[in-house]
Amino acid sequence: MRLRDRVAVITGAGSGMGLAMARRFAAEGARLVIGDWNAERLDAAVAEISGAGGTVRGAQGDISSRDTAEALIDLAVAAHGRIDVLVNNAGVMDYMAGVGELTDDIWRRVMGINLDGPMFTMRRAVPRMVEQGGGVIVNIASVGGIEGGAAGAAYTAAKHALVGLTKNTAWIYAPKGIRANAIAPGGTKTNIGETMPRERIDPTGAARLGAYSALIPAMLDPEDIAALALFLASDEARYINGAIVPADAGWTAA
Repeated sequence: MRLRDRVAVITGAGSGMGLAMARRFAAEGARLVIGDWNAERLDAAVAEISGAGGTVRGAQGDISSRDTAEALIDLAVAAHGRIDVLVNNAGVMDYMAGVGELTDDIWRRVMGINLDGPMFTMRRAVPRMVEQGGGVIVNIASVGGIEGGAAGAAYTAAKHALVGLTKNTAWIYAPKGIRANAIAPGGTKTNIGETMPRERIDPTGAARLGAYSALIPAMLDPEDIAALALFLASDEARYINGAIVPADAGWTAA
């Protein structure tokens, strides 16, 4: 087992990529603490993983809240005495608006969940990882974090910033035994569309971004991202640090 007895925290684990990661990590021996804003989905995930023999605790809350994010890390340390792996997966889409049409509420919401949340969890986890001699961070970015045509201004800016946060963390803390990498998924079959009500989608932005979306070679399954996250979290990737790994069926190669 590649993660035997390691303590892993995964955000946004009630569905989609986060749930796929939680299943895969548990099957590889990790002791899990998982978070999600949706209590019903979170409870179902905990029941499924524990029913399959996994060790898992759940914590419901909004990851954009500093208290919620820090409590998730604190729960892992209180329950297991350490944190070995942190996966920042929770995220929301914007409404495809360019900067000229962008509203304050969408900017703050997207930045809060997609950037503030990962910063809060990393800031809480890194000192603990330093104390224990190392750890691994896997951030779920997006092709929107390395390209400009995949989403609106808020999501694109947040994911670009997450890429920068990942690289800086990798460089600063490498001597302390901490690795930080990011996955940049392309089109993936998740329910993130639920965070983007049709009536609020900006038609001009959506039309322009549609030209880029039309180039998607294939839609990935959540399990494809989970397999990559497992590799990056494992000792097999012990010399991979500061990498931003596209998982997009070749979309960004166009």
